[in-house]
Amino acid sequence: MNTDSIDIIYFSLFPWDHPYSSVSLCMAREFAQTNRVFYINHPHTLKDFVTGFKEESVQDRMGDLLKGKMRYESIPNLPDKVIGVHPPLTLPINWLPEGKIYERGFEWNNDKVLETIRKVIADYDLKDFIYINCYDPYYCPVLPRDTGVRLNVYQCIDDISQDDYTVRHGVRLEEEAIRRADIGLVTSSRLYELKSPLNPNLYVLNNAADVELFYQAQNKKQDRPAEIRNLSGPIIGYTGNLDDYRIDYPLLREIALAHTDKTLLLVGPVNSGQFEEQGLHELPNVVHTGGKNIRELPAYLQYMDCVIIPFLCNELTASIYPLKINEYLAAGKSVISTNFSRDIRQFADQIRLVENRAEFIEAIPAAITDNSTVQKAERLARARKNTWSSRVETFWEIIEKHWDRPKVKETVSNDHL
Repeated sequence: MNTDSIDIIYFSLFPWDHPYSSVSLCMAREFAQTNRVFYINHPHTLKDFVTGFKEESVQDRMGDLLKGKMRYESIPNLPDKVIGVHPPLTLPINWLPEGKIYERGFEWNNDKVLETIRKVIADYDLKDFIYINCYDPYYCPVLPRDTGVRLNVYQCIDDISQDDYTVRHGVRLEEEAIRRADIGLVTSSRLYELKSPLNPNLYVLNNAADVELFYQAQNKKQDRPAEIRNLSGPIIGYTGNLDDYRIDYPLLREIALAHTDKTLLLVGPVNSGQFEEQGLHELPNVVHTGGKNIRELPAYLQYMDCVIIPFLCNELTASIYPLKINEYLAAGKSVISTNFSRDIRQFADQIRLVENRAEFIEAIPAAITDNSTVQKAERLARARKNTWSSRVETFWEIIEKHWDRPKVKETVSNDHL
């Protein structure tokens, strides 16, 4: 099967201009080596527009948002075959309870996004394309057949029931999305257990890494970032989102207090009040850089002596195959992680898995010394088994199984209501 001519519409909860990497953007980059990809951002709601009025993501789109227009966008550092799309403003309805008012708001929002998608289809004369909805069942979970879609794919990357915001409507919307999709994709073994009763065509497609990018932390001299330019001593590092649901903030505090001769370097956006509640912003050996573009991360990783995955062990993290594990290994780094999921245990031969905070703190000195040439090469070899290109190859193998036998039922975007 020749897949190079198949277009992909990729609708994602994760906008291309978010300050951290996402599964959908990494996949889009790899798809675009051969295929056109129309990457559609999760829309701003009217509330987002007002509360984020001064943010760059709103200011840059101000004219079109005010006019109620969709827009095409060029996405930096991605192949030309990736065409960015930003929908018009939608209504903020997640706060509403189930009922007729919510249903009407859902229909209105869904129609706005569907209009955007239909315009893309018309403008680029798309036929027999693949539609992927990445973890955003709030808008167009699947497309109607009259759009010309060949296969509807729903991609689940987290346990949607474990987030205070998404649990309100997301659970039932996602269940319906998976049921109605031609193909369902999940990123972890636990998610497969949870979602497999909903669709017989469900597959595990684990997260991966841009190995060559993160290998630059090993094979290319990087300028020392400004935030750590004047630091001396070992650096314990973390890259990624610092949110309420994954990160063990008391553990971070204990690490910093137990290793005052070392710097705890946190690279990523903070989306939790616990960062300040734990006093991390006041500790002299804690450095927080804020969010960074994925292409900036190798420079930080090069100067980290060991790296950490300080995740809580809970229902949400039990469903996670973390993006960062293969990024860390590609960078050749010694990794310490909590034992939060079945998928992280696959890496037990290459990383230090610990069962509690005391073990985590005790593991750090040894981890800092585990950086021989042989160890770095073994870590890189493991990461090379988990590239985005290999995941895309698997994706096309799945598509080929279903290409000639899509579901025959008509799918209407709001028939779950």
